[in-house]
Amino acid sequence: MRTYNNNTLKIFSGNSNLPLTEEICAILGIPLGRAHVGRFPDGEVEVKIEENVRGYDCFVVQPTSYPANDNLMELLLLMDALRRASADRITAVLPYYGYGRQDRKAEPRVPISAKLVANLIQAAGADRVLTMDLHAGQIQGFFDIPVDHLYANPVIIDYFKRKSFINNEPGTLVIVSPDAGGVERARAFAKRLNGELAIVDKRRISPREAAVMTIVGDVKDKYAILIDDIIDTAGTLCKACEALHRAGAKKIFAGCAHGIFAGPAIERLNQAPIEEIVVTNSVPLKQSKPDYITVLSIANLLAEAIERIHSGSSVSELFV
Repeated sequence: MRTYNNNTLKIFSGNSNLPLTEEICAILGIPLGRAHVGRFPDGEVEVKIEENVRGYDCFVVQPTSYPANDNLMELLLLMDALRRASADRITAVLPYYGYGRQDRKAEPRVPISAKLVANLIQAAGADRVLTMDLHAGQIQGFFDIPVDHLYANPVIIDYFKRKSFINNEPGTLVIVSPDAGGVERARAFAKRLNGELAIVDKRRISPREAAVMTIVGDVKDKYAILIDDIIDTAGTLCKACEALHRAGAKKIFAGCAHGIFAGPAIERLNQAPIEEIVVTNSVPLKQSKPDYITVLSIANLLAEAIERIHSGSSVSELFV
C-alpha cells in the first residue's frame, strides 16, 4: 500500500466495473467513495452521494461498456450529483470509452456518436477525462476539456516478455496488425519486443463483417501476436487467425486492451487456431472465461495516473 496524502481525493464508482475501482482504491490506500447507484421501480437510474465532497478532487471510474446506455447514464448522473454537491474538480475515468467506434460519418445520415457522448460528459460536469486506448486517438479532440489518454501497451508487453519463445528463440516473433488502421499500435509492440511487423490486408464487406484477403509480411514458422484495441464479436480476429494459420504461422496469440466478447465471440474463438488471448480488466467479462483468455489488471496504471493528476504531475511520463 502506498503512503499517500488522500485528504482531498475521493474515488467513486458506478456498477460497470466495481472490482476494478476497489482495486484502484486499495493501491492508493483510500476508501471507495460512498454512493448509492440503483434503480427506481420504472428502471430510471437512482444516484445519491452519501458523504461530503465539498471542495474535494473527485474521480468517477466507470467504463461505458455493456450495457452501454445504463453505464453511461450512471456516469452522467454521478458527475451531476458531485457537481451539485460542490466538488472542487470532477474527473471522468473511462477505462473503456463506449460509442468510440462511431467517430465519423462513415455513410450519409448517421450520427457521430463518439462526439455526442463527449458533449454529454462535459455537460454533466466533468472537468477532465482519463481514458485508455481510444479506438481513434482523435476522439480526444471531441472534448473542450483536458483528456489524459493512457495505453495498455506496457501491461500487455510486460506479460509477453515473459514468454519463453521470446527469450529463447530470437528472430521467430512477428507482431501482426489485423488491419491498416492498427499499424502504428503494432509497430510500437514490435519495437518493444524486438519482433518483425506484418499486416493483415482486410477488405470489409459490411460494418459487422470483414473478409481477410492476404498477409503482408513473413509469418511462416513464426510466433505471431495479433495486436488490436477491441475484441467485440471476434469476427475480424478469427479471420486474421485463419489467414495467419494458412500462411504458416507456428503459433498464434492475441493482445487486446478491451475484451468485449459480445454475441458469438466465444463460440467463434473456440474454433479459431489461437493459443492465447490476452486482455485487460478495463471491461468485466460477462460470461465464464475460457482457459485461453488471460486477463491482466490495469489498476496500477490507473492508480498511478489518478495520483499524478491529483498531485499535478506529468501523466505522459508513464509511457516514456
